[in-house]
Amino acid sequence: MKCNYYTLVGLALIALPTWAQQKNQTHAKDSTVNRTVVVEQEYNPDILDASKINVLPRVEEPVVGKKEVEYAITPAPSASIPINQMQAYIRQEVQPKTQPGYVRLGYGSYGNLDLLGNYLFRLSDKDRLNVNFKMDGMNGKLDGESEKWDAFYYRTCANMDYTHQFGKVDLNLSGNFGLSNFNYRPNSINGKQKFTSGSMEVGALSTDETLPVQFNVSTGLLLYQRQRNNSFTTSPQETQIKTQANVSGSISDEQRVHVALSMNNIIYKNIDFENYTALGLNPYYELNNDSWLLHLGANVDMSFGYGKSVRVSPDVTAQYVFSDSYILYANATGGKQINDFRQLERLSPYGDFATLVFPNEVSAPVPYSQQLADTYEQLNAVVGFKASPFPGVWFNIYGGYQDIKDLIYNDVTTLAFGQANAHNTYIGIEASYDYKDIVSLSATGKYRNWSSEQSMALLIQPTTEFTLNADVRPISPLTLTMGYQYIGRKKEMDNLEKLSPVSNLYIGATYHLFKGVSVYARINNLLNKDYQYYLGYPTEGINFLGGLSFQF
Repeated sequence: MKCNYYTLVGLALIALPTWAQQKNQTHAKDSTVNRTVVVEQEYNPDILDASKINVLPRVEEPVVGKKEVEYAITPAPSASIPINQMQAYIRQEVQPKTQPGYVRLGYGSYGNLDLLGNYLFRLSDKDRLNVNFKMDGMNGKLDGESEKWDAFYYRTCANMDYTHQFGKVDLNLSGNFGLSNFNYRPNSINGKQKFTSGSMEVGALSTDETLPVQFNVSTGLLLYQRQRNNSFTTSPQETQIKTQANVSGSISDEQRVHVALSMNNIIYKNIDFENYTALGLNPYYELNNDSWLLHLGANVDMSFGYGKSVRVSPDVTAQYVFSDSYILYANATGGKQINDFRQLERLSPYGDFATLVFPNEVSAPVPYSQQLADTYEQLNAVVGFKASPFPGVWFNIYGGYQDIKDLIYNDVTTLAFGQANAHNTYIGIEASYDYKDIVSLSATGKYRNWSSEQSMALLIQPTTEFTLNADVRPISPLTLTMGYQYIGRKKEMDNLEKLSPVSNLYIGATYHLFKGVSVYARINNLLNKDYQYYLGYPTEGINFLGGLSFQF
């Protein structure tokens, strides 16, 4: 018995060091050779913005940095720049908790007015409503050809855009209203003019990338009315039903096939114009990988009722990327530009379809309205090179050839619209530099060599263009802006004077007084030059505009 006791004690003494060693290994720190790694990942089931699920690209470990929305606060006096018709506000995704409202109020010399308001209603996770209002213009005395001109021009635009996100499709509804009030130059046949426009549009966009076919379709009703023209008709009206569709299918992860369709049914009233339908078809193939972007297609444009029946132009793009930031590219494109009332206002609000014809020396002039054909870009071919040799530096060098059928111009005496074929060769360069949100510089330059069967068509066309813009932020709340715009034109007729080049030197500043409130100011035409953006119509001399902007 005693022997068995000694045997048990011996076995316990042998096992004790082994047990202690195991216990110490369990609680001791991991060694270099034997290390236990515990990976814990925080799980957050809350989606900050459900509307982004279908539109943000797929990324691994998404990290979205919140950035405060910066609104455009650079004022643009009405008589200092060409008119661009305000388009429907297109909803953009914003970071959560950003301020949805923005208001800008400004006033300056020559009665320059600058009003802008925008508010984004987040009705739910799937419903967004954006409301936008803008009014700008001027009212002051300008130096005309022989006398002072009491000029005024006011534009008012209001836009509404609503989007509802279904599971796999976005539904979009939009409405737009526009009003332009202005007067013509002294001694003109017409006195005051008013353009009224409105549109309603509905569209659907597929958002599920797993679907074999993607689509984007929309249709809308566009209305436009001019108060008068030289043919003395009562308020010419244009009604347009505009339909657009793009359907695409995936061949592989890098290849897709698209078919785009557009149809414009245009109906006129109170003017002797022919109603017609413009139909456009654009099939194309795309290859997009790490090195190549290929876009191979064609534009087939047809007209029924008025204009050329069938026209075809290329739609080809080739782009090669090497060394990550160097790009060689070549494009050959074209297509139709419908010359509806909206487009004519963008080209020149002071132009007219009508002119006065004198049948003989003793009879009274007879008004004659000329319906314009749609402008067609038969070819716009360009080759170029883009590069970013250093961080923050980008430049683009290119050259090309452009062939245009039925280019619109203004007659130098009556300012009635005319058309002629024209072509040009061009070279250009673009460059930009950004440094830590402190300095932002950009410059562009282009030279065109024009040729046309109708030399008057080239009187207003730009030959040499140059722009320079610099934004500097010396301290956090202050941004200083300085820029210069130059547009040179070529004399094409011996009996016509060459138009003075546009030469606009401007400076501006924006200062954030406190959160959500800023003050801005801008001075245009510092050199006090006389020039024209539109044939026969002068612009303001040195002028000032300033005001306040609010975010809420």
